Amino acid sequence: MAGDAEATKKRLLAAARAEFAQHGIAGARVDRIAAESGSNKAQIYHYFGSKDGLFDAVFNEIVVGTTSETPIDPLDLPEYAGKLFDRYEQDPEIQRLATWYRLERSTADDPLELIMASNKHKVEAIAKAQADGLLPSHYEPIVLLGLVLHLAALWAGMTPEYALMVSRTSTAERRKVVTDAVAALLKV
Repeated sequence: MAGDAEATKKRLLAAARAEFAQHGIAGARVDRIAAESGSNKAQIYHYFGSKDGLFDAVFNEIVVGTTSETPIDPLDLPEYAGKLFDRYEQDPEIQRLATWYRLERSTADDPLELIMASNKHKVEAIAKAQADGLLPSHYEPIVLLGLVLHLAALWAGMTPEYALMVSRTSTAERRKVVTDAVAALLKV
């Protein structure tokens, strides 16, 4: 029975991920998620409490995956940004879900602790590298992290019209722009 529950949760999370990526939190429909997962609405509420709880579980899964697959290396921030770029290229739903999260949850009173802890760890790693003289300190650690994160997501966050203009640019070329731009931030 426990295996069935875990399999059901996985199917619900996969269906919810696609639904939320396409329609956002407000536009997502639990009926469609239940149908796509071969489950029912009662199981969504049983396992996740609410549609918001289901979104949080989907988003948490993405955060856990991204932080574990792309740990920060403060001594090689260009490559860290490149690895984030790679993840966004391989899984475009990540940035779509992050955008929906920012749009629909930005006023949430309770920030996701996992993201807060991850950001704190990254800022501390950058600050230590700066204090040890291994990274330039012309940007505050929190600012440098923000610049690196945004540059990594540069291509994933563009408008469709801009995407058409740069569609002839290869993935390798776009990745190089990201890593070169981060490297330029580090020049003294």
